[in-house]
Amino acid sequence: MNMAAYVAVIGTKDNPVYELEMGGGTEKQDKGLGAHLNQFIVHASLDLVEQVQWTSNAFYVRSIDQFHEMYVSAYITPSNMKFMLLHQAQSSDSIKTFFQELHELYIKTIMSPFYQPNEPIKSQAFDLKVRSLARKLL
Repeated sequence: MNMAAYVAVIGTKDNPVYELEMGGGTEKQDKGLGAHLNQFIVHASLDLVEQVQWTSNAFYVRSIDQFHEMYVSAYITPSNMKFMLLHQAQSSDSIKTFFQELHELYIKTIMSPFYQPNEPIKSQAFDLKVRSLARKLL
């Protein structure tokens, strides 16, 4: 992946369950500021996602919001978990595939008897698989 992207899995109580920030590495900026800005942009987009959620039965919501040259796309699961992606403009098909494969990984994670829904995902295996997906598809 040669561009900046931020992935967040948001729980049913609007709590972050998993976050991944992958950068393009072209700009030197305060890493803490960038992380907080990404979180803020995604959190601000949650209201738009929830509005669309009740008017559409589609899981994938393409480019729900925009901040400068970054776009926010979302995927809403039947259990009301929200997968949010802050990204630069790119193929809608690859983003949709990324969300579908992330959903499969999430389902495998919640099937574990050791995982409690809405709790942060701390599995290193989950993190490595999401990073691999992001490198491959984003």
